[in-house]
Amino acid sequence: MGVSTVPPRSAIAVEHTWDAASIFPTDDAWEAAFRGIVDGLPVLEAFRGRLGDGAGMLADWLEAMQGAFRTLWQVVVYATMGHTVDKTDQSAAARHDRARGLLARVTANVAFAEPEIIAVGFDNLRRWIAEEPRLAVYAHYVDRLARRAPHVRSPEVEELLGFLADPFRASAATHGILADADLVFPPARTTAGEPVEVAQGNLRVLLSHEDREVRRTAWEGYADAHLAHRHSMANCLSAGVKQAVFMARSRRYGSALEASLLANNIPVDVFHNLIATFRRHLPTWHRYWSVRRRALGYERLHVYDERAPLVAREPRVTFAQAVEWIAQGMAPLGDEYVTTLRRGTLDQRWVDLYPNRGKQSGAFSMGAPGTHPFILMSYSDDIYSASTLAHELGHSMHSHLAWRTQPLIYARYPLFLAEVASNFNQAMLRAHLLAIQSDPEFQIAVIEEAMANFHRYFFIMPTLARFELEIHERVERGGALTAAALTSLMADLFREGYGDEVEVDGDRVGVTWATFHTHLYISFYVFQYATGIAAAHALAGDVLSGVPGASERYLTFLSAGGSRYPLDALKLAGVDMTSPEPVERAFEILSQMVDRLEGCLTQVEAKNSG
Repeated sequence: MGVSTVPPRSAIAVEHTWDAASIFPTDDAWEAAFRGIVDGLPVLEAFRGRLGDGAGMLADWLEAMQGAFRTLWQVVVYATMGHTVDKTDQSAAARHDRARGLLARVTANVAFAEPEIIAVGFDNLRRWIAEEPRLAVYAHYVDRLARRAPHVRSPEVEELLGFLADPFRASAATHGILADADLVFPPARTTAGEPVEVAQGNLRVLLSHEDREVRRTAWEGYADAHLAHRHSMANCLSAGVKQAVFMARSRRYGSALEASLLANNIPVDVFHNLIATFRRHLPTWHRYWSVRRRALGYERLHVYDERAPLVAREPRVTFAQAVEWIAQGMAPLGDEYVTTLRRGTLDQRWVDLYPNRGKQSGAFSMGAPGTHPFILMSYSDDIYSASTLAHELGHSMHSHLAWRTQPLIYARYPLFLAEVASNFNQAMLRAHLLAIQSDPEFQIAVIEEAMANFHRYFFIMPTLARFELEIHERVERGGALTAAALTSLMADLFREGYGDEVEVDGDRVGVTWATFHTHLYISFYVFQYATGIAAAHALAGDVLSGVPGASERYLTFLSAGGSRYPLDALKLAGVDMTSPEPVERAFEILSQMVDRLEGCLTQVEAKNSG
């Protein structure tokens, strides 16, 4: 697939798209399911005021509620799939909007439940769990509810907060549509002056181009398009932060940070420890920038040189080859894991593969019990795409095992765990490739992909986390968030991170916040990328080292879904994220990667000079 043009959605071959018809064969079938949910709302409403009638009634409610949400999530997934592959498709946009509205409506309609359950009393609830076999599985749910009880409001307030979910999405949705559908990027230029189309789906490839002029003009044009709309995007982000602060205050949390973590029993110190450890290890990043600058032969390194190829020959990796390598790398997890992964990618069309106009930027895994764990990405036949595929398959296999094992109430794993399985797969793939390919240029390509991934998860994301904390605290103090303030703050944080080795264009680097519309509206999600990559490398290290039981513990962790608090689930797998040790260990791996890169570069230089 070339990078110079991005085709319309209609030009993408069906076999390269995900199989939405496996959920609903037609839009009409989706419409029927939508209407069925609406028509079934009185059944749920009939439970209002009756949840304290006894253990049997509570069990009936939990079964009815989960049945309704199982279909609802399938309706939402189907609509989201159609919208994200082409945000210019107005029919798909309408279905997506209606599905999100229905989700908010159902959420509001069942909002009476948790206040009623809390009113039963937790001693009574635990006695009911012991007496009613159908309630036995809900012990963790009740424990979670007990933790949240001080922050659950009256049924009337809960219903109102439920109805707010849909309109409160408007700021994030508007920012996303601006970025993915309305922004027009100027073409990049080669050194010879030839134009190259820039789109969300091919930006990463352009920033890895061997022609520095292509990288520079693509990066500057992409940033400038966001700068042109920075005031609108800043208004969206300001609204999103204010909404998060409002929700935290309405539930009587001390801060938006507390609201995002405490319900999952994650101390806020985990956040602050990550940031402190990250800042302490910034010299490791400064050393990497120095190695990269010298290898490229530049007097100054620019941000658009972060992915410049260090060798002339990068490996071409087809989708089929990527699946094969990933399957080989995941072999320590057993035949069932590998067989499921192969079948999903090669036969069941889990993956929407290639870029097209209007397609959402980035990559993600999505789905729900009763669907496949689908993947959206923009594959480019290179090592970066192979690693991205491994990453998203980590999410998908995590979901597959959780959905197969857990009831719907525990089927979704917490955000704190979301980036563990994905980065675990990437670590396993890289270890496999470095073991089977001794050629130093191939090893450099693998190491460079690893460094690009660490750069995103262990440099960009902690920097965004610092930014996110500051903008939430500004709003909590009564301050304002303007485009100028957001851009200045972001630029200052990146200047500290890059040090003296990288030239920072203040406005273009500073507008980075506007390019993360899929992240910054999920409060305090970005720091969990960094904790996720740290936990992932600790767990992968145990599996690769042959620690007895490591693979089995890891699969048990994946299957647990949301049935345990995230820190407890990770301890089950063999890592303690309340300690700085896993983050320190990840920085050691990062430092070793820089050492290995220097060694490989020396080999290539000696080979070329000889």
